[in-house]
Amino acid sequence: AAKLPRIYFVNWFRKDSTGRYVWPGFGDNSRVLKWIFERLAGRAPAQETPIGRVPTAGSLDLSGLSLSAAELDLLLTVDATVWAEEAALIPPAYEAFGERLPQELWRQHKALEGRLQAAHAAEMVAE
Repeated sequence: AAKLPRIYFVNWFRKDSTGRYVWPGFGDNSRVLKWIFERLAGRAPAQETPIGRVPTAGSLDLSGLSLSAAELDLLLTVDATVWAEEAALIPPAYEAFGERLPQELWRQHKALEGRLQAAHAAEMVAE
């Protein structure tokens, strides 16, 4: 497991309630790359989410940016409902591979769905 590659997913295109992109732009992507490298070196904290680990609010270098706390929260929040919709799109793609698709991918998908369902249930209780 120590030799497996680390995989990172980033969504630069989160929008606020007015439809404005929250992340300042591609020139600031190096801030997330910095967090990734620090994470790989064991120096950057992360928070657990249903889809994996994301940066904590204090672990990204945001110096010089004018992101509000609400905007940063939006960038770092995982919406379980939206992700469940995305996860539902995976099986048709997997099915195209038939028996050639490693069963581990199906297991990971099922586990993802379980984590998303649990997170959605927790959100409902919190409301």
